[in-house]
Amino acid sequence: MMQAALADSTARAEPVETQRARVARWVAGYRPAPGRPDEFLGPDGQPRGAWPRLLDHLGGLTEPEIMARFVAAERHIRDAGISFRIAGDQREHPWPLGCLPLVIEGTEWAALSAGIVQRAELMEAILADTYGEGRLVQEGLLPAAIVAGTPEFLHPLQGVTPPGGHYLKLYAADLGRGPDGRWQVLADRTQAPSGLGWALENRMVLARTFPDFFQDLHVERLPAFFQAFRDGLALGAERSDPRICLLTSGPYSSTYVEQAALARYLGLMLVEGDDLVMRDGRLHVRTVSGLKRADALWRRIDADFLDPLELNPASRLGVPGILDALRNGSLVMANMPGSGLVESAALAPYLDGIARRVLGEPLRLGHPRTWWCGDLEGLAHAQANLDSLTLRPAATPQRGAGRDAILAGPVLAAERERVVAALRDRPFDYVAQEAAPLSTMPGWERGPDGLALVPRPFVVRVFATRTPLGWQVMPGGFCRVSEREDVDPIELRLGIRSADVWVLSEKPVASPLIGAQAAPRVRRVGGHLPSRAADGLFWFGRYLERAEAVIRLVLAHLRSVGDAVGADISGALDTPAALALRALLHEWGSIGAADLPTARLAQEALAGHDRPGSARAHIVSARRNAAALRARLSGEAWRVLADLNEFLSLNDERTFTESQLAGRAERALSHLAALSGLTHENMSRAEGWHFVELGRRIERAINTCTFALAFANDEATPGCLGVMLSLCDSQISYGRRYLQGAALDPVRDMVLLDPYNPRSIAFQAEAITRHLADLPALAADGLPEPHCRLAARILSELRSGEAADFDAVRLTALATDLERLADGIAARYFPTGPNALRPEKLTGLA
Repeated sequence: MMQAALADSTARAEPVETQRARVARWVAGYRPAPGRPDEFLGPDGQPRGAWPRLLDHLGGLTEPEIMARFVAAERHIRDAGISFRIAGDQREHPWPLGCLPLVIEGTEWAALSAGIVQRAELMEAILADTYGEGRLVQEGLLPAAIVAGTPEFLHPLQGVTPPGGHYLKLYAADLGRGPDGRWQVLADRTQAPSGLGWALENRMVLARTFPDFFQDLHVERLPAFFQAFRDGLALGAERSDPRICLLTSGPYSSTYVEQAALARYLGLMLVEGDDLVMRDGRLHVRTVSGLKRADALWRRIDADFLDPLELNPASRLGVPGILDALRNGSLVMANMPGSGLVESAALAPYLDGIARRVLGEPLRLGHPRTWWCGDLEGLAHAQANLDSLTLRPAATPQRGAGRDAILAGPVLAAERERVVAALRDRPFDYVAQEAAPLSTMPGWERGPDGLALVPRPFVVRVFATRTPLGWQVMPGGFCRVSEREDVDPIELRLGIRSADVWVLSEKPVASPLIGAQAAPRVRRVGGHLPSRAADGLFWFGRYLERAEAVIRLVLAHLRSVGDAVGADISGALDTPAALALRALLHEWGSIGAADLPTARLAQEALAGHDRPGSARAHIVSARRNAAALRARLSGEAWRVLADLNEFLSLNDERTFTESQLAGRAERALSHLAALSGLTHENMSRAEGWHFVELGRRIERAINTCTFALAFANDEATPGCLGVMLSLCDSQISYGRRYLQGAALDPVRDMVLLDPYNPRSIAFQAEAITRHLADLPALAADGLPEPHCRLAARILSELRSGEAADFDAVRLTALATDLERLADGIAARYFPTGPNALRPEKLTGLA
């Protein structure tokens, strides 16, 4: 990343330089990009606005101190797992936080905010008219073809009044400096505006990096805005204490990390379409406690995917019948489906006229001059000036198309023949805009004399939320900065960095943890757990336990070979214990062949990239589940998971010795123990914790059955029994209890039936029974559910059994019962398909 690239310049001894000289050097070395408006330097060549205040504080730090702070910021980003995905790319990329914030004076921000509020009101008015009386079209202020021709106009919503009366709860605008130096709107965002969570993450990281700057520069705080936004989401809800959900398309969404951060920060229930179901005309969340009503929904999926019954029938992201909840007023949605209509670039030529008619005043924030080619005059202008204009789709480009759908300069010239034909055949599909280069702001770059400021193209997204008192603009924003002049930062992708936006006040700013609200009523409830989240937590625990089992098998094999007497290692590989270890690893898919050399076998089982049963593969699966549960896992747990994944990512082409691999395996077990400790000490004892523990306990019990079948069967040798104790981490306990060597019945008793051994199956069965008893029941008749009966029967058999009874037949039956128990838990708490639609509610209660 940039900070790492700059490290070379800061590693050298910095010459003695005063604060004033350092700032003067930075300013003197800054060269604005030709032909681009610049945010940093004014016409007199001096920093303007709020930039001198920031430079004075930066100049008070040496360049190594500046870089040390940003290295710490990058470390926090990595440890916290802050990442993003590019549309169509399943890989996660570290969050690219830039080195400098965008700073704006409070007085300038006040004028900018007034323009944002006016524009939000205008968009609201256009939506209300378009889905209502349609007077703008009747009066000729808005061409009907623009409304009817955009896919964002949803006919099923025509005539539907939003609960609460407002189409927009959140409005965003992408801004840049125009050629005249004034702010202008590059794009309106009303469909499902993203970036709010990234702005929050940026602020949290920089608040840790420059805590003194926030206080000294009087940076406006964000918590009051987020509290107002949460209050606004509930406006219009039928119940006084509404349940608010954030609808996501899932962990593979390019913005999932920010959605999880917002859900955690705002206290919203993060749900996917499969978590929701319509019942009796109302939307419900499918939880482990039954169906719970959802009163408000902040959607982060495109409106077309909301309802496969009335909109896109191919959608698997939405909820069948959800539009009925909007029609009957039982559900508040942000933003209202169909609000993406006003994102159309074809509206731009008509906005000022609509504003004068509807608001009684001209637009305060302009935009690049635009011509809709569906209008004859606009088409004529576009055809006559094609070489100097930018051509873009009239409707919102498809997701992922981004700026690739926009033609300008050499790209347009190369496709001129196709463009001319398209304007002739379907002119209404295009708009033409004046080619306006994006404005620039300063960024760091390594120079011969140390750090230097260089111009970078940027776009800033500003947000406004509807509150009970009207529109409120967030005193900050989400800024994207390009690392190269030829990369457009209109959307986040590789080569684009993010920057925080600081609004600087002249007076000290209060810094409440949250808005000035009345103290909430004290509660001791864990909240409701969606079934999908419970499923993820359950499998998170199972995958961690599977990884541990593989690692213990590898360690047992390495130690059994290493402990062999004499130099004949091949003989050690032929022992019953070694053969059983290899066979089990091969059966689990951890290795490709059972006759591999010991070091190669250990490396494959620990970190084989193409081995579905390797420890690393199980950690990757656990991390995938954790990614879908970011709102429920602590930052420490995510950091340990990231360390463990990195630790087991061995290079397949590099050869490791057996001792090196044993050391890695031991350290991996330490990481897993740390994760287990975090689960016990940091995770709230709510429903989610029970499912993590259930996953771990059931998987451990199943694995112990498998180990006993291989190493504690009737033909087990002393070496096999020693391996069995090692796999169950029970050597010390056994040695304290029995002075003699390993014997079959005592070993079986300790690893299968001993209720005091935290690794025994009996201990797992008792824990499973306790966890199930603490989970909610669907009926109030007091009768145990089938999975609880099965757990009780397993526990009873273990309590009443004797070690000698657990031969291969009995162990196989026990393993089968444990698998049935896991399936029963899944069927009860994670129903899918038609079962997801059955009503699940407590009965017999008031």
